[in-house]
Amino acid sequence: MGSPLLLFGLPALGIYALTSHYLRKRPHLLHRPHQFPVRCRHASHRGGSGERIENTLEAFSYAQSQGTNLLELDCHLTRDGVVVVSHDDNLERQTGHNINISETNYEDLPLYKDRLEVTFSPGRYSHGSDRRIPRLEDVFQKFPGIPINIEIKENKDELIHKVADLIRQYDRSHISIWASFEEEVLKKCCAANKEMPYIFSVKRGIAILLLYYVGLLPFIPLKESFLEFLLPSIMNRTYFPVEKGYCGALLAKFTHRVTMRKKLFKHLEDRGIQVLLWVLNEEKDFEEAFSYGVTGVITDYPSSLRKYLDRHPPLLNE
Repeated sequence: MGSPLLLFGLPALGIYALTSHYLRKRPHLLHRPHQFPVRCRHASHRGGSGERIENTLEAFSYAQSQGTNLLELDCHLTRDGVVVVSHDDNLERQTGHNINISETNYEDLPLYKDRLEVTFSPGRYSHGSDRRIPRLEDVFQKFPGIPINIEIKENKDELIHKVADLIRQYDRSHISIWASFEEEVLKKCCAANKEMPYIFSVKRGIAILLLYYVGLLPFIPLKESFLEFLLPSIMNRTYFPVEKGYCGALLAKFTHRVTMRKKLFKHLEDRGIQVLLWVLNEEKDFEEAFSYGVTGVITDYPSSLRKYLDRHPPLLNE
């Protein structure tokens, strides 16, 4: 007689695999899709930091003129409690002054430099006439209808609650996205405003990848509405998580092999979870990203992405 494990285990495993495959293609049978009002094919990183000074009203205005679907920005809190839009707390890179936003009153914040190096295009610089660090409220007032991805840069309760209050004040919970790669910060954000959609943290992103590979993902509810991830091919070229060279190239190849899975992205899309790849500034990267079936691209160059999208309109079923 055969082993009970083989007798019962193999058929059970087969049924599990078939069910997982069936539900991966038909997630609506178990899960209600997320409903974000805009499909974000075009997202502008820091407002498009390759063409205007990053995170300024001028940058956001230019991105709007290029038909962006989503503005991406970062928030900090000044000493006198003003929520401002800036990627860094320490302003030496952006202004040349070695001071921290958290230790400076809003009225005393310096202007940005005349030009700033583009973080994801080393050796290239942006310029602009607007060099002022804006308040988050200024952005909400000037761009009331544009979806905004709001990255919380510090684990500070006061910052999180003030951002949540501003979002409610301007009635934009449905088009504002909580963003942080830290699980603890995202939990606080969601507690402060439960109506807002939010992205996957790094921890949760790794979890869904593991669930995908073992076949459990189709069975698991997902509360997140956006997966924002880097395109591995920019590693060792414009993004350097490790020292450039052999280790960087190896990491890029491994990350690409493990993460760039069309079936995974299609499953998430079918569940209403938008997949955005960052930060892409060259046409070959736009081409590669969309070849995986992702929702959209986050770029420093809104005009370049707009030209690409105009030449490659979405299919009718997208």
